[in-house]
Amino acid sequence: MTDKMTQAQAMMQSLPHARSLGMIVTAMSAGQATITMPYDPRLIGDPATGVLHGGAISALMDTASGAAVMCHPSAPAATATLDLRIDYMRPATPGQAITARAVCHHVTRTVAFVRVTATDADESRPVAMGTGTFTLERPPA
Repeated sequence: MTDKMTQAQAMMQSLPHARSLGMIVTAMSAGQATITMPYDPRLIGDPATGVLHGGAISALMDTASGAAVMCHPSAPAATATLDLRIDYMRPATPGQAITARAVCHHVTRTVAFVRVTATDADESRPVAMGTGTFTLERPPA
C-alpha cells in the first residue's frame, strides 16, 4: 500500500461517521479519490425493499469529494463542504456495496470544485451524481 493510501486509510479511521459507515479508501491519486461503503442492513432506508438510505449515500459522496480535494496537487491543509448537490438516478441494489468516485477538477485560491458519482456493481448506471464546492485552507507559507 502506498504512503498516500496508508494516510488516507488512517484519515478514514479518524472520522467517526466514516468508521461507523464502514468506508474504505480504494484508490487515491492527484485530485481523485474512490471510497467504497459496504452494504449494511443498519443503513436501509426502505425496509420493504432493502434499499440503502440516501443519507448514507450522500455521506459517502461528501467524504469522497473532500478526500479528492485533500489529495489535489495544491495540497490544502484542510477543507470543508460549502455546497453539495446530489441527483439520485435510481435506487441502489440491495445487498451491494456503493462506491463513490470523486474528481477535484478545478481549484481557485479559496474554493475547490468537485464532481462525484456513486455506483453499485452496475457501474454503467450511476446510483447518484453530484457536484460540490469546498473551502480551501492553505498551509502556512
